[in-house]
Amino acid sequence: MDTSKHSLSTLFEQLGLASDDKSIEDFVARHSPLPREIALQDAPFWSESQSHFLEEGLEEDSDWAEIIDELDAMMRH
Repeated sequence: MDTSKHSLSTLFEQLGLASDDKSIEDFVARHSPLPREIALQDAPFWSESQSHFLEEGLEEDSDWAEIIDELDAMMRH
């Protein structure tokens, strides 16, 4: 069983995106602010598989949910 704590870096890796700090900062800057009426997983910049991963992580309250929520908060500023 994987008991490791996920981070933004591991979330970006899971999504198939560059996961270094600068790349994450650039991604957030490029796609923010995300309007409140758009759920993070429904944002137009995700691929279908990325969107599905985010949606599933939140719906199932998986061990990814906390870090997905953190990314969501970052995208709203």
